[in-house]
Amino acid sequence: MGGRVRTTNGIAGCAAGVLMGVACGILQAGEPVKSQLPAGKQWKLAWSDEFDGATLDRTKWDFRLHIMQTRHQTFTNEGAVVKDGRLYLNLIERDGQYYSPHLQTGRNYLDRPGNPYSNGLTWPIAEIEPPLFVHTYGYYEIRCQLQRQPGWWSAFWMQSPTIGSSLDPAVSGVELDIMENFTRTNRIGHNIHWDGYGKNHKHKGSGEVAFGETPDRFHTFGMHWTRTNYVFYVDGRETWRVDGPVSHTPQFLLVSTECEGYRKGNRDQPSERLKTAVLPDALVVDYVRVYDEE
Repeated sequence: MGGRVRTTNGIAGCAAGVLMGVACGILQAGEPVKSQLPAGKQWKLAWSDEFDGATLDRTKWDFRLHIMQTRHQTFTNEGAVVKDGRLYLNLIERDGQYYSPHLQTGRNYLDRPGNPYSNGLTWPIAEIEPPLFVHTYGYYEIRCQLQRQPGWWSAFWMQSPTIGSSLDPAVSGVELDIMENFTRTNRIGHNIHWDGYGKNHKHKGSGEVAFGETPDRFHTFGMHWTRTNYVFYVDGRETWRVDGPVSHTPQFLLVSTECEGYRKGNRDQPSERLKTAVLPDALVVDYVRVYDEE
């Protein structure tokens, strides 16, 4: 899949390519931006968003606004702007409070709201809605520029609609954090979580993964989900692999940002670090693509 035509001053993965001893040129106007797919396999595009429209495609993305049925005050359906073939997830400041968008193609059953203005579990909860997109196995990739300012983080990840509903992660799913970025130091993490988020919760992680800068600040973050393991990539370079547990259930995509400080301590206030952020700032997404092995 060749991607759409772009005008750009660089290609994501160039720095990684140089480190690996691979010749790397500068992308010129009219050339397509190609996915950095794992070698040795045949791939077929299964789903993508190239952000070519004038607005966010709501047939592909919904906004996550709740955690455990509770409306999270910093999650917003504002600030997701599509312009010039890219998605901008903007940090918003209003009267000393901060907000940012959290996009998803499905919904975890624990997040379905009851009373949208409640502060806890209520009954009845919302109707079960069909996901916009769920998938099993394959290669999942985002090309993006990470945010520049401190105090908020971003992630590209996958979630099961039923995670934690049983102690069998093959059936109930595994949270797959393809990219989590908390600092502005060219470091990200890969993580997996399973058996819910309570006393049974389990976790494995890569630790910090460092990577070099690219000419245009765009990077690709990917994961190959197979029937036996997960293999993670940054700018086309394998950075971590883990043998499981492996989910065998369909899962949905999330591209999320979140403001620091609202989950700890005083839940009504941003962190001191977030207060130093100079706006505007955004997570800028070039594309999100999903491939199957042919």
